[in-house]
Amino acid sequence: MTAEIPSDVDNVTLEIDGRRVALTNLRKVYFPALGLTKGDLLRYYLSIAGALLPHVTGRAMVMKRYPHGVTGDFFYMKRTPSPRPPWIRTCPIEHRSGNTIDFPLIDDRPSLLWLINLGCIDLNPWYSLCDDANRPLYLHFDLDPVEGTPFSSVREGALIVRDVLRGIGMTPYVKTTGSRGVHIYVAIRVGPTQHEVWEISKAIGQQIANAHPDVLTAEYRIAKRPPGRVLVDYNQNAFGKTLASIYSVRANEVAAVSTPVTWEELDAGCELTDFTIFNVPERVAKIGDLWKPLLSNRGRFDLNANL
Repeated sequence: MTAEIPSDVDNVTLEIDGRRVALTNLRKVYFPALGLTKGDLLRYYLSIAGALLPHVTGRAMVMKRYPHGVTGDFFYMKRTPSPRPPWIRTCPIEHRSGNTIDFPLIDDRPSLLWLINLGCIDLNPWYSLCDDANRPLYLHFDLDPVEGTPFSSVREGALIVRDVLRGIGMTPYVKTTGSRGVHIYVAIRVGPTQHEVWEISKAIGQQIANAHPDVLTAEYRIAKRPPGRVLVDYNQNAFGKTLASIYSVRANEVAAVSTPVTWEELDAGCELTDFTIFNVPERVAKIGDLWKPLLSNRGRFDLNANL
């Protein structure tokens, strides 16, 4: 059943998949340069939900809320707000402080729309499933260009990282961040703790950067990062960190989307602005979800056995 979000009202209660979801401020402009509204954002997520939901289901979600759109202030929120619909599931995760936080879970189209309606533009899920929150599904690298570094250098750095990871038996997948760089993910067999995965990613990232200092850096002190380089950010593997998920719209004026690409597309010179709220649903409908293999239990790299 296809649900439709109206464009001629500010508020509506939408019945979708047997749930009633209250949507508000639909005509509020979220992307002024494009004239896109909160309703447009919700319509995008509804259109991409079939490909998106398998990648976030069962994973705690950190909320990054933009109540006034991309030109306004934002704030992070971890604890699921109340009041909320009774069908919103939560994921309790204990932190080092001993404090337990109930994060929201996005399992279906109603809960997805509920979360976006809070003013979330992008989605920031944990790297693990809720039932084992300290054992991640992935090892990944966030390739982030030093200020002033062109995206062509990011592409070059990503291909270097790809070749190294393939050389140690991993199968890396890449997506644009929708912001400045790319994310490279490797599906791993669940077992190592988040800290253990962080340690392994740190060792790999530093070795790659040291071997290619003309393109890459692993220097975390911003003032000491050499210009024109791309940071191999392994630190995003730390416990409690999150990255913008696959198919997330990013809070910038072009409404770019974090989009899976093939290595061939990256090598051929694709740009971040090639993938936006306007064309990603059609792209996915045409070529499918390029990251679908990351959802499989087969072929996951065993860190314990191989490194």
